[in-house]
Amino acid sequence: MSRETGFDPRLLERFPDPAPRPEGEAEELERMWARPPGWTGWFRVVNNNYIGPYYIGAALLFFILAGILALVMRVQLAAPMAEILPPETYNQFFTMHGTMMMFLFAVPAVEAIAVLLLPQILGARDLPFPRLSAYAFWAYLAGGLFFFSSLFFGLAPDGGWFMYPPLTSKAFSPGLNADFWLLGIGFIEISAIAGAIEILVGVMKTRPPGMTLGRMPIIAWALLVFAVMILIAFPAIILGTLLLELERAVNWPFFDPTRGGDPMLWQHLFWFFGHPEVYIIFLPAAGMMSMIIPTVVRAPLVGYRLVVLAILATGFISFGVWAHHMFTTGMPPLSVSFFSAASMAVSVPAGVQVFAWIATAGSGKFRFNTPGLFTLGSLIIFTMGGLTGVMVGLAPFDWQAHDTYFIVAHLHYVLIGGMVFPLFAGLYYWIPLVSRRALSERLGKWVFWLIFAGMHVAFLPMHLTGLMGMPRRVYTYLPGRGWELLNLISTVGAFILAAGVALFLWDLARNFRLSISNSRGDVYGGGTLEWLPSGRFGLRSIPVVKSRYPLWDDPDLGRDVAAGRYLMAANSTGRRETLVTSPLNAEPHYVQTLPGPTAWPLGAALFTAGFFALLTVQAYGLSLVSAALAVLAVLRWLWDIDIRPKVETAQIGAGLTAPTYVTGPGSHGWWAMFSVLVVAGMIGSLALFSYVFLWSRNPGLWIAPAGGLAPLLLLCGAAGALALAAPRLIRRTDAWAGAAATAAIATSILALLTAAGLDMGAWRSVGLDPVASSQGATVFALISFQLALGGFGLVMACFCVARLVAKRFDHRTPSTADLVCIFLGYLAVQGAGFALVPRLFPGAF
Repeated sequence: MSRETGFDPRLLERFPDPAPRPEGEAEELERMWARPPGWTGWFRVVNNNYIGPYYIGAALLFFILAGILALVMRVQLAAPMAEILPPETYNQFFTMHGTMMMFLFAVPAVEAIAVLLLPQILGARDLPFPRLSAYAFWAYLAGGLFFFSSLFFGLAPDGGWFMYPPLTSKAFSPGLNADFWLLGIGFIEISAIAGAIEILVGVMKTRPPGMTLGRMPIIAWALLVFAVMILIAFPAIILGTLLLELERAVNWPFFDPTRGGDPMLWQHLFWFFGHPEVYIIFLPAAGMMSMIIPTVVRAPLVGYRLVVLAILATGFISFGVWAHHMFTTGMPPLSVSFFSAASMAVSVPAGVQVFAWIATAGSGKFRFNTPGLFTLGSLIIFTMGGLTGVMVGLAPFDWQAHDTYFIVAHLHYVLIGGMVFPLFAGLYYWIPLVSRRALSERLGKWVFWLIFAGMHVAFLPMHLTGLMGMPRRVYTYLPGRGWELLNLISTVGAFILAAGVALFLWDLARNFRLSISNSRGDVYGGGTLEWLPSGRFGLRSIPVVKSRYPLWDDPDLGRDVAAGRYLMAANSTGRRETLVTSPLNAEPHYVQTLPGPTAWPLGAALFTAGFFALLTVQAYGLSLVSAALAVLAVLRWLWDIDIRPKVETAQIGAGLTAPTYVTGPGSHGWWAMFSVLVVAGMIGSLALFSYVFLWSRNPGLWIAPAGGLAPLLLLCGAAGALALAAPRLIRRTDAWAGAAATAAIATSILALLTAAGLDMGAWRSVGLDPVASSQGATVFALISFQLALGGFGLVMACFCVARLVAKRFDHRTPSTADLVCIFLGYLAVQGAGFALVPRLFPGAF
């Protein structure tokens, strides 16, 4: 028996089940998963099989728009003293280009691929939170269009995609341009985090039986690490944008050195996000390479375990490299040495993957089809970019090359070779999965050679331009510097590259015909589960996996799955279902009933977008109304989630049964809540880092700490105890248990809000002013964050009261109480930490 679930793995030997399936089952599943009727049905879809292609299309749209901005910039730089763009507009263009490529294309494109492919690759009917995926897509689309529209009103940000203060402070950027970036990016990152939670829980909890961690496709490993890295790295940029927006909006001096702030704090927060983001982008693309190359050569991936370890090591080491971008800021020599060594170390696991691909390519007969050509192009370009990355990791060289076009060349070689080329390979490889036609092989090869040649013609000369002294981020240059010919060549190369992208779009328009049930299918002979015959509902039955390439090892698998001879062939609950498995060995755990179509995720996304848009233009009253409507929309979509099916156990095939309702550490809801708390914990931890960092820069300027610590700790402790008691109360069968649990939850959140209010009063009593000093700004920012999370806790308590009144909050459905109490327990710990740390610095309490 398994220690994870108590399931006997030998029972899986019953599959494939030779017993015939009842007629009509497949049609019933198809009906349940079909798109809602009418044109409004598209706005109510929460099925990732439908959302995925449109998600990818939105990412390609922003890629094209950002590329057009780049072409205009290259025309401006083709000759010295050109006047195509005035300096202010040029600054807006290059800020928007970098921001859109990094925030609106690279990460969302990967999440879009994951939303489309993961259910297929994992043999699942859908990911665990399809409404969350729908929210992430609509939030991303609405936020991206709103952000891009700022160009047409002269309000586009112009401080660079890195937005360094003090140039982006109110004194030097008085308009709304910087606010569009700060609030727009903050909103878009919410979408990215929502997608990451969906991916993480999906990989860990919806794999098919038998797909242990050692049998997971490499792309699933890459997406798992990708999701974890987003949860750890993206809170840094969210906190940074919040602090800079607070400084601009209410004059709290986090980055103003005249009042104890420090612009270096922004660089630490930004690059703690910014450099791992390079690997956040690279790892899923590398996962695509590890999927496509074995198919191209018809041979298993060489060094599977080493590649998995390399992916894990890349994710870990990447968080020790952020100050690699700060060598010229006057860092202590010891810090420079550490981060320089880390910059070298992170190239080792990347090299392991490259050599695994080369070995795999050499282990069979390489077929030079379009996906194969793009993987070869990626190998060449990414390796060249990696070599220059090792160069700039050396501090003495970086001091010379920093802020020159050498860095521009290095960046584009890494990102285009490490992400864009694998993405094009993936599009040609996987589009037949969702299209009645495959893309043209003949045109695809033309696309490859145009993009490959254009890439080198555009960016290879920039290495020399940079070494000759041309600074980046300049809108023009003087003649006679020797840069004219090189810049002209780079501009020609940019248009060659653009011609390749345009030809791809033409190929896409000619051949792509969206079809979920009648797609072209496996064109290249892949060996993983995404090529099993599927419909709108997903797989007819969920297979048992016995190897890393099940379609190669069992040629009859597709026919048996389509005949319903594996798990979940019949519907037991009358609702959409998928199988949830254990995280390590993927043993059947329970049947999850999935929510049906609804427009509430769309409404929540639009009202969230309205909140940030109205906040940007300083319509604070209307923004609060929009925020309230967004919260109500989210609560409405959650209202019918925690409902126990009438059927306690479901027949999953061959005489096996599984429960239909589970809560506790093994449930997908707990995994999602702990993922959310990782994000909140990272924001809180980085906020405490900001406090200590600013104290360390000006320790003599900070006033003595406030008193009153003991009552705060007592209140937080009491709140935590009540949060622990409520789940036990809700599980009692007594009539009063639900009301008692609700009262415990409400009292807990009121205690936490009271503690935060007392903390703020204590600091005000000693004369601390958030406008006068960075100490006051950071202390009040910590308390404000606690109050904001407390506000969410209060909404959760009201939600519990509403469910109690509706008789949906009792011992039969304890999941809501469990998740709310986990959140409140975390909030109690955070409140104690926020009270304690500021009193440790600058003095004892």
